[in-house]
Amino acid sequence: MQSAPNLTLRLLPGSFTVHQLPPEMAIPPAVLDSQPWFMAQTDVELSIVCDSNVIVASEKSEPDWACFKVVGPLDFTLVGILARISDTLARERISIFAISTFDTDYILVKNAELDRALKVLKAEGYEL
Repeated sequence: MQSAPNLTLRLLPGSFTVHQLPPEMAIPPAVLDSQPWFMAQTDVELSIVCDSNVIVASEKSEPDWACFKVVGPLDFTLVGILARISDTLARERISIFAISTFDTDYILVKNAELDRALKVLKAEGYEL
């Protein structure tokens, strides 16, 4: 396994919301028409992350997230990608919401912390 180098992060346009719905609920069609969106389902919840402009009738929601994409694809032999980014931001007390896909990782930070996150990540050597 090789350590992850400092990578390029791309800030996605728009603002995102994390929604919590009952596990048996169908994915709202408006979500399926948006890009990007992310979903995880367990026995106790259905979580959906999507553009804040998409209306989702959710039990709970947490709006106002900015989303960084780690420019990939990333090889599965790389280790520590999320750990390094989350540690960098955690040292500055910036909370994250992380999502992984087959090709890459996405890191969400609250919009209110975006300027600080950009500054910290640049200082750590990430290209933005």
